Amino acid sequence: MSVTTLSQYHVDDDHNLKHAPKKRTYIIHMDESNKPTVFNDHLNWYDSSLKSVSDSANMLYTYTHVIHGFSTRLSPKEAELLKKQPGVVSVVPEIRYELHTTGTPEFLGLGNTKAFLSGSDKLSNLVIGVLDTGVWPESQSYHDEGFGPIPSSWKGKCEVGPNFNSSSCNKKLVGARFFYRGYEERTGRRLDENSDSKSPRDEGGHGTHTSTTAAGSAVSGANLFGYASGTASGMAPTARVAAYKVCWNGGCYGSDVIAAVDKAIQDGVHVLSMSFGGAAHEYYADSVAIAAFAAAARGIVVSASAGNGGPRSRSLSNVAPWFITVGAGTIDRDFPGYVRLGNGKLFEGISSLYPGKPLQGEWISIVDGYNASEKTEDGAYCLPGSLVPEKVAGKIVICNRGGNTRAQKSLVVKDSRGAAMIFVNDRRSYKEELVTDADFVPTIALSLKKGDAIRSYLNSVANPIATIVVEGTKLAVQPSPVVATFSSRGPNSVTPEVLKPDVLAPGVNILAAWTGKVGPTGLHSDTRQVSFNIISGTSMSCPHVTGLAALIKSVHPEWSPAAIKSALMTTAYWTYKNGETIQDAVTGNPATPFDYGAGHVDPVAALDPGLVYDLTLQDYIWFLCVSDYTTEQIKTVTNRNVNCKYAKRKYSLQSFNYPSFAVPFEYGADNASTTVKYTRILTNVGAPATYKVVVSQVESVKISVNPESLTFVKANQKLAYTVTFAAGSKPSTTSQFARLEWSDGKHIVGSPIAFTWS
Repeated sequence: MSVTTLSQYHVDDDHNLKHAPKKRTYIIHMDESNKPTVFNDHLNWYDSSLKSVSDSANMLYTYTHVIHGFSTRLSPKEAELLKKQPGVVSVVPEIRYELHTTGTPEFLGLGNTKAFLSGSDKLSNLVIGVLDTGVWPESQSYHDEGFGPIPSSWKGKCEVGPNFNSSSCNKKLVGARFFYRGYEERTGRRLDENSDSKSPRDEGGHGTHTSTTAAGSAVSGANLFGYASGTASGMAPTARVAAYKVCWNGGCYGSDVIAAVDKAIQDGVHVLSMSFGGAAHEYYADSVAIAAFAAAARGIVVSASAGNGGPRSRSLSNVAPWFITVGAGTIDRDFPGYVRLGNGKLFEGISSLYPGKPLQGEWISIVDGYNASEKTEDGAYCLPGSLVPEKVAGKIVICNRGGNTRAQKSLVVKDSRGAAMIFVNDRRSYKEELVTDADFVPTIALSLKKGDAIRSYLNSVANPIATIVVEGTKLAVQPSPVVATFSSRGPNSVTPEVLKPDVLAPGVNILAAWTGKVGPTGLHSDTRQVSFNIISGTSMSCPHVTGLAALIKSVHPEWSPAAIKSALMTTAYWTYKNGETIQDAVTGNPATPFDYGAGHVDPVAALDPGLVYDLTLQDYIWFLCVSDYTTEQIKTVTNRNVNCKYAKRKYSLQSFNYPSFAVPFEYGADNASTTVKYTRILTNVGAPATYKVVVSQVESVKISVNPESLTFVKANQKLAYTVTFAAGSKPSTTSQFARLEWSDGKHIVGSPIAFTWS
């Protein structure tokens, strides 16, 4: 797996570190309306407030659009003193986030672009902002052939730095900025410019991959070592790109993220993509959620990765309702390979993207890494230095998953003069490993069950032999999509009444542009140079939806971010053409809305959803009010003075107009029935029509809808309905699922329903 893509890191809070520094970075939210009249300038006010508690502290950034305030480095005692200063709304500790790391246009039905022709001119006026590791501007995926002048509304710039100058941008790549002060302050060291340029240049590849997935220009003949050959194109190939480098070798820091979104709002972006996150936090403590709120409040669509913590439940990142939270699924392209044993048995798995000479039927000895090491446990996982060359030279080596990346294991095998590798999954409940890598020796990934069968063969004969056969790129693979093993799962741990993730999109074995600084594995020892790379993660699924949101916005520029999200959700599909539910890669069984949300995106259908569930800025503010946040916490998120008295009288989480339903029940030992009512409002974005409702029934929950039909006589008309859920008691941690659909015979406006008992 790519180190930067399928990381299993979590948010890194200083108080959890063994050697926590005495000081840490804080985000200071100021109440601009309470600025003392003695200060003519808010910067002087900020500086005076800061100096009142610390003579040595300096402001890292000042913020204008996301929040009013600044970030700085303080001791805990200084932070407490600053909280007491007049005009200070909150002092929030900074969070560190981690990255969640092409045949997909055709897979998504974009090969026929007639549906998008009405917005083709407008698409080139839209700018997609990507917060990530920067860009490799020399990539052909940023070519601007055929592009007109940069839109006059664009206010961004191309910041210069080492290995990056103003000419690095063009009519396609219209902006590039970098934000590093939070990183340097948090780590206590200056950037190592031998490994990461203090400029917008992408040294790791992640940002180049995500931005070109969203909006890369079409490039023919794209491939990785001959695999997945074809034309590489982003989802919105004629949209413009602006890169905001906020992620470095040590992660992505909240103070830098807020500064970047502050600039992106000022610059004039229309859609934002964020392929990073951490453990879910309350929204007032989450810098990414706060920054996304400010963007959404200004009409900017924000898509974010769901995280790579799957298949563990409640592992989601970016769960605020103003995000489009994107999980990862497979596409209909794969790279199959086979292990054939000397006893004739054949095992199918996933092959590596190895550029060298394949074995292709050559019979050679096979050895378990566990038995080829002086340290058996290390050898079982093929950790660096663990294999004895004399025991593995010229042989196929079996390596267990875990301890280091698959690419690193293949390098260990190569350095020990091994000929090939069999990579065995470490969990019996998992099916085949779905992702592939540009490994250093021919490699086949297998399930634990198949690995056990091969080990049984090794123990049954004196001289076990095997061969590896690689099939190459295989198309029209079914079933597809399948929910990726690593894709984070619900339910929502912050607001159980909001179902997350929202949608599923392609995130497995995705081909897109790559940096020229490192090889396809991202390892320092990988000196291979490639123009495109194939990697996996919700980092890859997120920019797919980013680009699709831009396409929809180009056709429907009047739609709000919530309307665009609703269109993507209510038109998403959750079954295959044969009617069976989308599968979960973990078990091969049907997945649930906690895995895929509303379903897999269908961009052509999303252009004409018929009806949408819209939300305004006021709805989000009321949502925070009825989430029992304090006035200060709500202002921390919204940057506004809010009176919640009306909202708490007239509003509830059950009336929050979300396109899906999450219904938590409390477990009761007395088996008593519980009844709750959810209200929704639909807006007509199509022709006049009458919609009738169909709702599936589940055990233990009676579902009724009133009214059962809605007649819309004009565009933009709004009509409400109520869903009543009456449930009996179920054991704690029980989950059940249903579905509600409105249809006029042409459109199906679908919503998943998730029930939980706790």
